[in-house]
Amino acid sequence: MPAGRRPSFLLFLTDQQRADQLGCYGNALARTPRLDALAARGAVFDDLHVATPSCMPNRASLFTGRMPSAHGLRVNGIELDHAELTFPERLRQAGYRTALVGKSHLQNITTVPPHWPAPGEPRRAPETRAAGAGRYGQECWRRWEDDTSFALALPYYGFETARLAINHGDDQYGDWRRWLRAQTPDADRLVGQANALPTPDLALAACGQAWRTRLPEALHPTRWIAEETAALLDRLGRDDAPFCIVCSFPDPHHPFTPPGRYWDLVRPEDAQLPAAFHTDAPPPHIAWLRAQRDAGRALKRGHAAWACTEREAREAIALNHGLMALIDDAVGRTLDALEASGRAADTVVAFTSDHGELLGDHQLMFKGGLHCRALTRVAGIWHDPDAAAPRRIGALAQSIDLAPTILDRAGLGLPNGMQGRSLLPLVRGEALAVRDTLLVEEEGQRRDFGWPHRVRMRSLLDGRHRLTLYEGQPWGELYDLVADPLESVNRWDDPAAAGLRADLTERLARGMIGLADESPYPAASA
Repeated sequence: MPAGRRPSFLLFLTDQQRADQLGCYGNALARTPRLDALAARGAVFDDLHVATPSCMPNRASLFTGRMPSAHGLRVNGIELDHAELTFPERLRQAGYRTALVGKSHLQNITTVPPHWPAPGEPRRAPETRAAGAGRYGQECWRRWEDDTSFALALPYYGFETARLAINHGDDQYGDWRRWLRAQTPDADRLVGQANALPTPDLALAACGQAWRTRLPEALHPTRWIAEETAALLDRLGRDDAPFCIVCSFPDPHHPFTPPGRYWDLVRPEDAQLPAAFHTDAPPPHIAWLRAQRDAGRALKRGHAAWACTEREAREAIALNHGLMALIDDAVGRTLDALEASGRAADTVVAFTSDHGELLGDHQLMFKGGLHCRALTRVAGIWHDPDAAAPRRIGALAQSIDLAPTILDRAGLGLPNGMQGRSLLPLVRGEALAVRDTLLVEEEGQRRDFGWPHRVRMRSLLDGRHRLTLYEGQPWGELYDLVADPLESVNRWDDPAAAGLRADLTERLARGMIGLADESPYPAASA
């Protein structure tokens, strides 16, 4: 990097991607050569976990460096307060050019009523926002459709430029849908399951979680996101100012709709089931989901976890490979544009996901109310042109650490209230660890597992064990992740693990105290 020049940042973000869907994380079937090459030149985090395995809360944690209990976006359906300071806003204040392309999801994208509280249940008076009217609800797809002139109020959580793709699969809205309609008069007849190509043998089609899109590869949202990011790199690369661009793909989130040649890149018959598919003696909530499947009552059409058949798991895994190959090609297109811009030598490139995906673990799909590694562990790649050497990092790290790491690398101080820790000492080989434990929070939207109340839970990870507590349940989970990496032997009631359970429970309590919000500073002593 030229002396005196501040680093720029290019962050790739995927949606609902488990770490082992990449070749660099050991998946032999993965078609991800560009990401694997990036990993080979940078730092790869092998034990990186989310703050919560849910889209909106963890995205807010990524951008603020704060836990959901601190920034307030605790569950999908709550919108991030504009008073929260994001790392893009801190960079913008310091003279950086900031941009987001693709999925944001810091505000609600639908008008679907909340699952909690349900109609007729007691509800406290509506909360009010300090910010002005109109600054919330900006990502709702219906707002974009009803008003063809609608646009985000910029800057948007620190992004001075934002181009949105709203929703999942091939049926997305926002800036992408407007662009698509400008390309072809048949735009709305190319997307959605109602317009899909026939796939009579596809089990996931029956529940609306996969279809073969008519959308050409060149018009797919993932390709558009790459092209828009490339155009930004071309424009910003001519400027001497440093930049921060977040390139955020809505894939490989369900419904699975890889276009063209990516559809059958891997056949379901060739897909490898996760080793944890055949685990026995599951804890009560997983046993309940399996019983619902066996009785023909599995709820497959939403976003919550459900028990799947082996065929459904193989189809989802195969289609995920197609979507990840599509993302990998998009990443490659973007990295080529970075090289062409002349700014690669001073740009830090990072890659991660907002959370994982069960994708067959314990015979389950999707997410919700579970803190197994398939959901909490995500890929983490950090390529810094100034780094001394590539390295694999086995130390604990978390989504809230990304914001302070970027600000630290930019030479900016960390604001009060930011709870994450800079990972630069790990990247530079100056430390073996930056934390001994981490906590994973979760506030559920709905009553899952047949419980009479919504799921609320906390987990502690210490690098070897996972301890999970559920509100209102007399049981919990305790796994030795070294002896039992598949999380198949719950030692919660094991007398030999009683001391360990007590110690981890105390550490969880102390960790929750440590994560109490310290912002803002007091204005007076009394």
